[in-house]
Amino acid sequence: MSKKIIFTLLLSLGFVGCASVPKADQHASDTVKQFTAPQNGNAGIYVYRSASVKGAALKKDVWVDGECLGETSRGVFFYKEVLGNRNHTISTESEFSPNHLEIQTEAGKQYFVQQFIKMGAFTGGANLKQVDEQTGKQAVSEYAFAKGGNCSKATLALK
Repeated sequence: MSKKIIFTLLLSLGFVGCASVPKADQHASDTVKQFTAPQNGNAGIYVYRSASVKGAALKKDVWVDGECLGETSRGVFFYKEVLGNRNHTISTESEFSPNHLEIQTEAGKQYFVQQFIKMGAFTGGANLKQVDEQTGKQAVSEYAFAKGGNCSKATLALK
């Protein structure tokens, strides 16, 4: 009996693909991976999704302050400059409602946010956590810079 279950599970894994999203050109990717300090009183926010196999077939939207940043798949990141010295809300779609992470930014600094997939009752949900600079830079240097602006909703109402 257990051999049938294992065989069925292994067979079903062959039909699960990996989601992908459009990538930015190599020059743009190389530029943002230099981690240059943001300009003119801004802060920089990198949002990345790990290359974990868990939830690999799922795409998940990400918003910054309610505006579409883009749609993630495994092993990609986005970069956005925002006004420094302010609170900003990074949001991601999840199973039933978006999850939010608030960060206080300081002008001239960079922030790193990891989006991760958590398997739920019906589908995979997503959540966010802020990570330290060393962890964030290491991840971003290994991942692809995704083209932004493609979300299921262009804007997200924040409560």
